[in-house]
Amino acid sequence: MKWKTIDLFAGIGGIRKGFELTNMFENTLSAEIDKYACITYNHLFGEDPTNDVTSNEFKEKVEKTPYDVLLAGFPCQSFSIAGKKEGFKDKTRGTLFYDIADLIERTRPKAFLLENVEGLIRHDKGRTFEIILETLIKELNYTVIGANINPENDEITFEASSFILNSKNFGVPQNRPRVYLMGFDNKRYEQQEELFSRIKLPKKSSGSVIYKNLHDLLDYQSNEKYYLSEGYLNTLKNHKTRHKGKGNGFGYMVVNSPKIDNPISNALLATGGSGKERNLVYDPQDGIGGKIVKNKQTPLNHEGIRLMTPREWGKLQGFIGYAFVQDGIDKFSFPSEISNAQQYKQFGNSVTIPVLEELAMLMGKTLEILESTDQKSNLSKIVGL
Repeated sequence: MKWKTIDLFAGIGGIRKGFELTNMFENTLSAEIDKYACITYNHLFGEDPTNDVTSNEFKEKVEKTPYDVLLAGFPCQSFSIAGKKEGFKDKTRGTLFYDIADLIERTRPKAFLLENVEGLIRHDKGRTFEIILETLIKELNYTVIGANINPENDEITFEASSFILNSKNFGVPQNRPRVYLMGFDNKRYEQQEELFSRIKLPKKSSGSVIYKNLHDLLDYQSNEKYYLSEGYLNTLKNHKTRHKGKGNGFGYMVVNSPKIDNPISNALLATGGSGKERNLVYDPQDGIGGKIVKNKQTPLNHEGIRLMTPREWGKLQGFIGYAFVQDGIDKFSFPSEISNAQQYKQFGNSVTIPVLEELAMLMGKTLEILESTDQKSNLSKIVGL
């Protein structure tokens, strides 16, 4: 038997794919509103995820759909306290987290996995994260792994680091810390405090390393269209010099510089922009420097500096060369109508699949124990207990 998931704010399906790789989960309903992400999702999974999580029509569809686990990588938004102080419905209304909480209350899944940027914990001086935990733990009555309630004052206590996992520790050379909230239904699984207290989110992969560093991952001798023009590179240099003079560390980075012994990338960003500029690659090859290329206002630079390719971003997120490999053949592809700009955006907006696979394995084993008639003999199934 496989646990059934729903995939909210699905993007191109990175969270879903991580769960499916364990062979313990199968997806039953998805929701995404970005037109081009929906095209790619349909191409990869054979289903159209076009649904609006905020609509009552979709929420009613979820209520009619039997499922076990809610998955969501939701945007970070500020909350405001107003009105009648009616708990999370009052505090979070108008935000996308409200819609997640509303669905959890309506359908009470056995478990959930929520993903967000590392800044969620510091957002609005920590107030946003506190409201999220209060909603999930006190109002919806779920255990969130890594958070506890102090019995003396009923306050939620936690170590922020327990929710943060970094992609660089899960087999891919990308420095990408993200927040993950894993929860289980206390109403369904009563008096499981001892079990839940022994579970911790994994801090590293239990499997083999996929790429030792960027040298294993980069496609050297890349196409000339990815090389920076001399003018653009000089603009980046001048920008970095200005910020350095102000004491700031902003600016472009060549992530595989010969001076770096064990190169890894910075976090990929959905917006492209600085996500590209802080992940430049040193890839010299004959005949590139000084070449005139269409759509570039000045000749190509002589230093061998280029952007990472969308394919390399796909490797850093585990889509290419890992998650869609079948019988030694990589089945991942984009639909023909998805531009390079959209490919960067979709990979940057997604998750690192090997991280989600590890979390899914933990959740699956935990659900097996919770549903088991002989829990104690099955405790060893959870890695690290």
